[in-house]
Amino acid sequence: MIAGVSWVWWLAFHAAVAALLLADSLLPGHKREAGHSQLFAWLWTALLVLISTAFAFWLAAVQGRQTALEWIGGYAIETSLSVDNLFVFLVIFQGFRISQQRQHNALLWGVGGAIVLRGLFILLGVTLLNRFAWITWIFGIFLLYAAWRLVRGGSARAAIPEWIRKLQPAKGSLLPVILAIEVTDVIFATDSIPAVLAISHNPFVVYTSNIAAVLGLRSLYFALAALLDRFRYLHYGLGALLAFVALKMLAARWVDVPITWSLAIMGAILAVCAVVSAAAGPAPLEAGTREAGTRD
Repeated sequence: MIAGVSWVWWLAFHAAVAALLLADSLLPGHKREAGHSQLFAWLWTALLVLISTAFAFWLAAVQGRQTALEWIGGYAIETSLSVDNLFVFLVIFQGFRISQQRQHNALLWGVGGAIVLRGLFILLGVTLLNRFAWITWIFGIFLLYAAWRLVRGGSARAAIPEWIRKLQPAKGSLLPVILAIEVTDVIFATDSIPAVLAISHNPFVVYTSNIAAVLGLRSLYFALAALLDRFRYLHYGLGALLAFVALKMLAARWVDVPITWSLAIMGAILAVCAVVSAAAGPAPLEAGTREAGTRD
């Protein structure tokens, strides 16, 4: 047994992740023109969502409905907050002037590294919560600060560190690009992982839901690359999402919010954000983005 579940579960999960990463790297759409590549990205993203849904149903069968709902909540939070990472990828690739085909390779290595780093983050977070109950208050306050910082920035892209905006071309090497992806993923993980820990303290649920969401980041980026500027009010929705899970964590001793209510509230927040952004139209391009040129 490892963290309350059979070691076979952990082994099978990582074997499935490795198989999906290998299949992703071999997708024929990576070598096709932009339109076909985007179509393959949407299809692969849909397949990963279906696989994640099947995994949630399996959890419901073997560990019960509550565990499955916690997993869905963690997956939904991590996927939603990971949209910020897509803006980071966009700026990094523009700064380094990376072609679309090489972007696929950079993100493959980036996702692999993110899986390792997030595993360490989650192990530390769960250990602290289990040993020191007062850590909950620190995580909750930190999430409230993250929500305020995100809303104050005026846009999701504004949350990107300044040093990333000033990146220079990598002169043929993908190593600086991969390192930039890993560093920024760690920065955003400091917000998203405490948010998932507000939903569940089960190490297997927290880890697998987080990794499942990260696994879909690569294809989601290529699926949404041409649409990112349309999420004009994304930062308000993500800020509200972080604020909600922070308050849920801080009030857990006095108020027990059922997981079904949490999922409904999170879904409503994101739906309102998407509808308002669609109605408002795309945000004006920033000067740095205009100067960086096209992604391809």
